[in-house]
Amino acid sequence: MNRRNLLRGTCASALTTLARPSLAQTKARVLRFVPQGNLNHPDPLVTIAPNARNSGHMIWDSLYGQTLTGEIRPQMVAGHAVSADGRTWRFTLREGLWFHDGEPVRAADCVASINRWGKRRPLGQKLLAEAEEIRVIDDRRFEITTKRPFPRLLTLLGRDTFFFVMPERMANTPPLQQITEFTGSGPFRFLADEWQSGVRAAYARFDRYAPRDEPADFLTGGKRAGFDRVEWSILPDPATAAAALQRGEVDWLQRPLTDLLPLLRKAPDVRVVANDPFGSMLLLLFNHLQPPFNNPALLRALLPAIDQADFVQAAVGDDPTLGRTGVGFFTPGLGMDSAVGLEALTAPRDLDRARKLVRESGYAGEKIVILSPTDVAEQRAACEVARELFVKLGLAVDYISLDQGSLEKRRLSKEPVEKGGWSMVSVTFDGLSAADPSNHQVLRGNGTGGFFGWPTSPELEALRDQWFMAPDDQAQQSICKEMQRVAWTQVPFMPVGHWFGPTAVRADLRDLVRAPFPIFWGLHRA
Repeated sequence: MNRRNLLRGTCASALTTLARPSLAQTKARVLRFVPQGNLNHPDPLVTIAPNARNSGHMIWDSLYGQTLTGEIRPQMVAGHAVSADGRTWRFTLREGLWFHDGEPVRAADCVASINRWGKRRPLGQKLLAEAEEIRVIDDRRFEITTKRPFPRLLTLLGRDTFFFVMPERMANTPPLQQITEFTGSGPFRFLADEWQSGVRAAYARFDRYAPRDEPADFLTGGKRAGFDRVEWSILPDPATAAAALQRGEVDWLQRPLTDLLPLLRKAPDVRVVANDPFGSMLLLLFNHLQPPFNNPALLRALLPAIDQADFVQAAVGDDPTLGRTGVGFFTPGLGMDSAVGLEALTAPRDLDRARKLVRESGYAGEKIVILSPTDVAEQRAACEVARELFVKLGLAVDYISLDQGSLEKRRLSKEPVEKGGWSMVSVTFDGLSAADPSNHQVLRGNGTGGFFGWPTSPELEALRDQWFMAPDDQAQQSICKEMQRVAWTQVPFMPVGHWFGPTAVRADLRDLVRAPFPIFWGLHRA
């Protein structure tokens, strides 16, 4: 894969951008941010997109959060008590919690939010499956009674980075229907009248938000807003965004193009920061509902041809600190990864064997529609490598390039490709989400789970349930090894690398919260 193809026209646009007027006048209390892609819609449960999640943490708060080391701590909750039999958990909200419309946060809002989230997300679905009853006691207290003692209940409430507390009226929206208002419970108000998909979004500090007294640690502690206003500018061209950062027209560039990092590192008043301790998993997702990838034999046939080095090099270049190969179905270095079955991707690559397996799989020339985002460089690079490889293997490829927002809409389709469906997309999962089975979107093996591709595996789902009830880390690790063994035969998705993407900021920004995605509290201007 020639990375120069990914930069075609980029350098020229950077030069022409230098003469353009500023995006916005500098203001000490305004933070100007360039996200990796478009904010297609602020509802985090419908698109399940990273930018919706990142925006969501500004707008809404959560009952519990996790530290950077994975510890679950109370956030909106003051505390909880557990019954002697381990089945009934009573939660009490802390005082001084307000929604942006001036209404107090009530237990009824929390219960409705749990129910909507529980119908959409893996951890929420697990909670609803374990729950016998979720009920409101009074305005500040609610209870969850489980069918059996379930000591990992707080893991369910605190590990998912897509869980937020919304007003009851909003949380009663069906989980696949987008909310139409954005009243939040978090440190920033969403300025809906300024939001223009593909162009901009804006947020204002919520004066009545009461942060916790503890220091901020990832998604826990005191979420103190250091800016009165945060502006997101959607700049799909990476060189345009980098030039804007150099000129001081924006303050923070979430994911600078890897090839532009040397330029940014030399730029005055710019810092390139390795702020993500977990990295991201680069994945190929396949549509398991429609031919030809509803055939596991075809998916297995691809394995001898997949070279993770090609995908990683295309995505992040030759810098060995930015990419890693030899990656299985769990994030490396976080405790649940293993070498079980890795020879499927680490043994010498054999295109002839892969072609033979493709023929033996029963593939009959069905069209394979690859959806590639024009504005997310790493995912676009992975799609380019996949297209090149699939053509070599004799697969009929229809390659469609479209912006990330349009891709996310089409990715919702479960229709055949002839009716606007799709066959393969590339995604990146933050390393924390793919660290273990609890919150792993596509390894869970439940096709009703709602994540795109919709793989189904009762075997993987049963192993995931065992993982939750395992008595210790060693038992959990053994279960993850078995899950990886099963995954090589069923191929719910294809892991094609692990990469670390630096972020770039103006030099006067201080105290970025270390996290796998952008956090907008805690930081301030020097």
